[in-house]
Amino acid sequence: MNRIEIDKLTKFYGERLVLDAIDLSVATHEVVCLIGASGSGKSTLLRCINGLTEFDDGTVKLDGTDIYDESFGRTGLYKRIGIVFQAYNLFPHLTVLDNITLAPVRVHGRQRAEAEDAARRLLDLFGLGQYAKAYPEQLSGGQQQRVAVIRSLATDPEVLLLDEVTAALDPELIGEVLKIIRDLKTQGMTMVIVTHEMAFARDVADRVCFLDGGRIIEQGEPRRLFSRPENPRTQKFLERIIASGRLAELG
Repeated sequence: MNRIEIDKLTKFYGERLVLDAIDLSVATHEVVCLIGASGSGKSTLLRCINGLTEFDDGTVKLDGTDIYDESFGRTGLYKRIGIVFQAYNLFPHLTVLDNITLAPVRVHGRQRAEAEDAARRLLDLFGLGQYAKAYPEQLSGGQQQRVAVIRSLATDPEVLLLDEVTAALDPELIGEVLKIIRDLKTQGMTMVIVTHEMAFARDVADRVCFLDGGRIIEQGEPRRLFSRPENPRTQKFLERIIASGRLAELG
């Protein structure tokens, strides 16, 4: 069964067409990576999937129900579809534990003790148990990004959207965040990931979609798409990436 169904999704910013009748389905437990040049519509597509950005035409459905159906409610939708941005967006005046439990307690009505127990289990799972009482400024960039992922997981989402979560990290910190995403895939999390880490997309994705000009130009199994792209635009994009040395390891 498809967990996410996107049909003819269209979005304008003023007169500029950002998403041009996008069609995309994401099956339960599937990991889909979105690639493409900056400005191709990848991040906007993510934000439309969980209703953070309103769109002009088309539909997005979760488990067959329109995301704007009254049965969800806005906070109910955010609980089921989590999103993590490249900027950590942690509250600097709150401890790690308080950052993670804020939404479960304030928005979703979970008891504080229950929320804190769940948060501590997640922190232990991702190797951050000793930082529960620390403040964001006391953590490295990689640790802050891990906390941001944990914060999204704290509401028990069914789908996780990840928007360039390694873009703001130093190269030596990227690996630890990518490992978390690999672990989530092993656990069966359904994910849609915007990334410029092509080797990671090849290794973790079930399907890769190349966006250009607000459209999905080509999609397919990662190794096939990276080694034998069929669309000339995909070929040109990957040629530039290879020329920069960022795809050398793909062969």
